[in-house]
Amino acid sequence: MKFLTTEQKKFYDDNGYVVLDILTDEEKSELSEDFDQIFQAKDGANLEATWQGNWKTDEEKKNEVKSIHGLQMYSAAFTRLLLNEKLLDACEDIMETPNILLHHTKAHSKPPNTGSPFPMHQDYHYFPFKNDSMIAVFISLDASDPGNGGLCVYPGSHKLGPQEDVSNVTSYHYLNQEKFPIEKATPLTLKKGQIVVFSYLLIHGSYYNTSSDRVRRMHLIQLMSGEDVPLAMMHLSDCQGMVLRGRCFTREADIKKRHRKFMEEQIAAQSGM
Repeated sequence: MKFLTTEQKKFYDDNGYVVLDILTDEEKSELSEDFDQIFQAKDGANLEATWQGNWKTDEEKKNEVKSIHGLQMYSAAFTRLLLNEKLLDACEDIMETPNILLHHTKAHSKPPNTGSPFPMHQDYHYFPFKNDSMIAVFISLDASDPGNGGLCVYPGSHKLGPQEDVSNVTSYHYLNQEKFPIEKATPLTLKKGQIVVFSYLLIHGSYYNTSSDRVRRMHLIQLMSGEDVPLAMMHLSDCQGMVLRGRCFTREADIKKRHRKFMEEQIAAQSGM
């Protein structure tokens, strides 16, 4: 183990997630400040990311959540986060590989009173991989709990493998909400700046933000093993495949072939293949 204790690694293996304290107060403050400045600068853009589909139970309640992908394209603080040595040590312990690649990043801001819930789902359905190496690094930029729309999980559900995607909307995925009701999920109460690392097979979701004055901001990093390969060309994102630790020599070196492959992947992704 480079960062995790034996107990933390066992907890992750058994439950599919682990809560970690990694960031310094200075890092938390810088990320928080840059997060707000990015969202303020892009306030006029269409950032709405409320989950679509027929899973919703309260159609009358106003739902909203703002989202921006690839914050490393806006702020060096989020680039440095991707290369945080302690974070990568923890991910290496969990993934059991020294070769760690970036898949994508995204940020959500869930406002008070109207912050949208997320249905119980597995990230697997958005970007399935052969060896299921994908993990999520969930950074809670605010203290969070069920009251302000915090994260909840089904501990150990990563061992079930991929579950049926019942979504009626092509670009949104979720599971049977009666089989996996949010009421039976385990809520996670997180301190500001704490990090949850979880398997992309873990069943998880989040609550409405019903608080009167507590925003819930989070930043998500999805990582994959350099040895793993995608099962479908889906969810192509900024800096995807960037080597954050170790090596990956499978990338095409011929620039003409690489550009052609990139265009083919773009077409495949857009056609839903």
